[in-house]
Order: sequence, then C-alpha cells, then structure tokens
Amino acid sequence: MHIDWVLLPILAATTAALLFALRRTRLGAFLRERIADRPRRRLLIASVSFFLTFATVRGMVFCIVHHIPPFHYVIMEGRHIHHLVFGILILLLVGYGWLCEVGNGSDSSSILASSLMSLLYGLGAALTLDEFALWLNLKDVYFVREGRSSFDAIILFGSLLAISTWGAPLFSASAKGKSGDRPNPI
Repeated sequence: MHIDWVLLPILAATTAALLFALRRTRLGAFLRERIADRPRRRLLIASVSFFLTFATVRGMVFCIVHHIPPFHYVIMEGRHIHHLVFGILILLLVGYGWLCEVGNGSDSSSILASSLMSLLYGLGAALTLDEFALWLNLKDVYFVREGRSSFDAIILFGSLLAISTWGAPLFSASAKGKSGDRPNPI
C-alpha cells in the first residue's frame, strides 16, 4: 500500500491557519463585525475554502504530472484513488454533522464548529467537482478536452457560492429601492 500523506498535513495546517485567522486576527474581528454568522459568514468561508482548495489541488496535480516532488498520486493496492473520493467522504461527513446540528448553537465553540463545517464543505465540494468530468465520462479525462466540464462545474458552483455570499445584500438593497425608500429623482 502506497499513500502520499503529504496532503493530510497540508489540509490540516491550512484548515488550522484559516480557523485561526477567523478567530484571532483583525481580519477575523472585521468579518465578525460586518458579516452575520448565519448564513452569510458560512457562505463566505465555504466560498473561500472552495476556491483555495480548487487552486491548490490543480497546482498539486500539475506537480504530480510533471514529477515535482513530494507530490504523487494516492495509490492503494495498485489502484489510483482520485481526490474525488476524498471530496465525497468529506461532504458525507459535513452532511452528517449538519444533520446532527453541529455548529448550530450561539456559543463560542458552536461558532467555531460552524466555521469548520463551512470550511470542510467548500473543501469537499472543490475536491469533488474538480473531477466532475470523471463522473460524466467514467474515465480519466482530466487533461483532455472533455475535462473542461470540470471547469464548467467549478465555475457554476463557485458562482453560486459567491452570489449567495455577496448577492443577498445587493438584491435586498435593490428591493428596498423599488419599495419607495429611494428619493424621487425629479
């Protein structure tokens, strides 16, 4: 059994660094003041995690294909395990956590759990959708023309996360303007 364990410490360190930044830095304090915990902060965390994970995974796959150490494919008993598998497992874990209402309280530990679940959701979604073309074609088409459907899926879902995060205030401001709160231009 040959497994590349470098990914696990990278993911753990990145997760810890992001959670630390959200809790113990000026940026974290700024976000807590300006963005309500639910659902907008969760959406923001998931969105940032999604795009960072996608960029990181694409970079790691580039390194693997070009034989840049220490990266290489995860192999178990001679079988290549695609990162899509890890994404699905993470999404199942997050879904189960949300079914058990992990991170739904208002105390400090619950808000931390909420942030962790959101971060893991973005991570799992990126790992899964990065290999969307594999689902569609049932063969590895990562670097050929058919692999473009993975980019399409990433762009569509990433746009949904971004619009959900930033679009709500724009749409609510637009709705307020239509309701007569806006001064008459004449």
